[in-house]
Amino acid sequence: MQTGYYSSAAGMVTQFNRLDTIANNLANVNTNGFKEDQLIVGDFMRLYKEARDELSNANNSKAGAAFLNRTMTRAPQIVDSYTNYSVGNMQKSSNSLDFALSQEGLFFAVKTPEGVRLTRDGAFTLNDEGKLITKQGYEVLPSDYQNSQEGISFATTDSIIEVDKNGQILTNVPNSASLVQNKKLFIAQPESLKDLVKEGDNLYKLADINSLKSIEQSGAVRQGFVEKSNVNAVKMMTQLIETNRLVGMYQKAMDTQMNDMNKDAIEKIARKA
Repeated sequence: MQTGYYSSAAGMVTQFNRLDTIANNLANVNTNGFKEDQLIVGDFMRLYKEARDELSNANNSKAGAAFLNRTMTRAPQIVDSYTNYSVGNMQKSSNSLDFALSQEGLFFAVKTPEGVRLTRDGAFTLNDEGKLITKQGYEVLPSDYQNSQEGISFATTDSIIEVDKNGQILTNVPNSASLVQNKKLFIAQPESLKDLVKEGDNLYKLADINSLKSIEQSGAVRQGFVEKSNVNAVKMMTQLIETNRLVGMYQKAMDTQMNDMNKDAIEKIARKA
């Protein structure tokens, strides 16, 4: 009799996990370059068939039934999660140190206390030393960082800063309108986006990041733009309402199991006794 109660409880836990993901997406709806996360909730019949296909015993045997009971739960469960890396809307800004990447799968490289990390948030600024940094204070890395181990710096006389679509930085010659090449932005493209691990501060960790090479001709850098979050707020609110209703449904099912059905069973047993 408690099977239904446990199934409802398991279903509720699944929806609570889904709520956490939805809430995190909504909290970052205005975060530059944020990529939404999604969970895949498996339906019981598909999971049952997958478990049945792994049976080492006949499907109609007691051993087969025992195997299924051990490996299956009778409630929806999260079977996978993924990040949607599609490009968010490009918003024009008045800051020449704002950059956006117009192609999916490309990232800026930054230096953190934990090592090199990747980010899609190109809202950069300069620190007191003239170094190009993120809003969190991490140094933005140039394409030759692996050899030079240096960041991107500007002189106080650099009144003009231009960056082309490949990330090449141009600065002015003092007392002249002529431009000269400075560093070039490190534009990274991981072989597989599945290898990226989200961290705080809108950063991504990659295990073999030291083997990454900067793309020479990305053609994706947009100066004076910021990429907004790709979270669809309306879609997330719809999922939030749907998930809250499912939580309520599971709660009601648990109450029915504990209060009504158990009470009825106890009364019947008492009458027979």
